[in-house]
Amino acid sequence: MLTTITYVTVYVTDQDRALEFYAGGLGLEKRVDFPGPDGRFLTVGVPGSPVEIILWSHAAAAGQPGDAGRYASPGPLILESDDLRKDVEVLRRRGVIFEQPEPEDYPFGVRIEAVDPDGNRVSLRERRKA
Repeated sequence: MLTTITYVTVYVTDQDRALEFYAGGLGLEKRVDFPGPDGRFLTVGVPGSPVEIILWSHAAAAGQPGDAGRYASPGPLILESDDLRKDVEVLRRRGVIFEQPEPEDYPFGVRIEAVDPDGNRVSLRERRKA
């Protein structure tokens, strides 16, 4: 049986710029940076989590639905926070751009959408406390 998610891929046009956003902006840790035969294999991850995000070099708008509306999908990456409103303040100071002025309340908790330098939406969520 399947046991875990190892990697997810976010397509980027400039891996160094993406690394600055995901590590410098969002605060993820750089895990692997290997100049492989098929291109640079670059990953980041949430500290303490086994899941790694591959920042894979690809053409502009790769992985983005061509005819999707602005809120048609949650984006290729969803990160969870235990205090989203506080984290958003920290991330803004690091230069992270958000689609909304403030996190929004939903039945499941709180959410806000960030945008990476390639236009990939990154959903940030906090689950509703019981």
